[in-house]
Amino acid sequence: MESSYIYGFILSLVVALIATPLVKKLAIAVGAVDKPNHRKVHQRLMPRLGGFAIYLGFLAAYLLVFPPFLEKIGPFLEQMGISSEAMVETYSRATLGIFIGGTIIVLVGALDDRFELSPKLKLLGQIVAAAVVVYYGLRIEFVNLPFQGMLSFEWDWIAIGITIFWIVGITNAVNLIDGLDGLAAGVSGIATAAMMIMAVFVMPNPVVALYCAILLGGILGFLRYNFHPAKIFMGDTGALFLGFNLATLSIMGFKNTTLFAFIIPILILGVPLSDTIFAMVRRFLNKQPISVADKEHLHHCLLAMGLSHRGAVLAIYGISFVFATAAIVFSQSTLWGALIIVCALLFILQLVAELIGWVGQKKKPLLETARRIKQMTTGKQ
Repeated sequence: MESSYIYGFILSLVVALIATPLVKKLAIAVGAVDKPNHRKVHQRLMPRLGGFAIYLGFLAAYLLVFPPFLEKIGPFLEQMGISSEAMVETYSRATLGIFIGGTIIVLVGALDDRFELSPKLKLLGQIVAAAVVVYYGLRIEFVNLPFQGMLSFEWDWIAIGITIFWIVGITNAVNLIDGLDGLAAGVSGIATAAMMIMAVFVMPNPVVALYCAILLGGILGFLRYNFHPAKIFMGDTGALFLGFNLATLSIMGFKNTTLFAFIIPILILGVPLSDTIFAMVRRFLNKQPISVADKEHLHHCLLAMGLSHRGAVLAIYGISFVFATAAIVFSQSTLWGALIIVCALLFILQLVAELIGWVGQKKKPLLETARRIKQMTTGKQ
């Protein structure tokens, strides 16, 4: 099976490397270009639609590697005491659903990159793609809770609603962080690599591992042209496609794990989720609509602090790596160790948010508390 991972990764990487310059020419020819404005960092017209190159790399590897791979995993599943025939059928349906849903997302993103669809129409496309995944059998039917408990969704409509909400939410979270050269691709690549490592060494789940390897190859092939200074943007075609795949793979990969299982994908996707949550909180505190755009996302804050374009991207890569590493360590921790990891991450995240003005310049409870304690201590002295 290891050879399939390597072959799938290399094939997707090579196809994406070859396809990206061609997609760039296509984007310019059809007018799928990103115009600079007051919210954007780039100062010149840039071709987008680059996510289509990621998709082409993924598509080639999926069609050539997955069918023979599914035929080979029977003995591996039998060793784990799993009925191979039934599980292979489940995997086949789930991956087909993700593939079809991902293709729908790519079409929606490509149309938006060219024609700038309305938010409602884009959301409808995302819901349709998520519904396809649910139709093919992938859904969040229960969530493992602390202290060995389990929250089960007894009614199908609840499981379906939660699954669609999760997929649409993560899809848009990745899209929100796509603000600097190489940012969304790099963060998604780190998250994908973390899922692949866990699928190989922790769960294990060979199908998720292969899917991640193929996706990672396409991301890295495209990143060759997307890292600063970028020659092409991934556009909504890429951001929505990557977010959709990360959301669906997290469901397929972690829904059957134990202890705090519902925290693991949240940690892996910590950067896009945090940026989305802080944006919602910031707009609520400022009495603004949740959907309004601003220049206070994580990358905007880092640039405002004086970091260079590349420096801000590398800093966010570092944060993503910390979250991904924490997720892997978390999955192997005891209950109390897991609690410590979560509490430490939440504290650090809040502190960083206040230091860089991620939530705004007024609401800084930790720093304000520290200031008051310092004043009290100084007064006593």
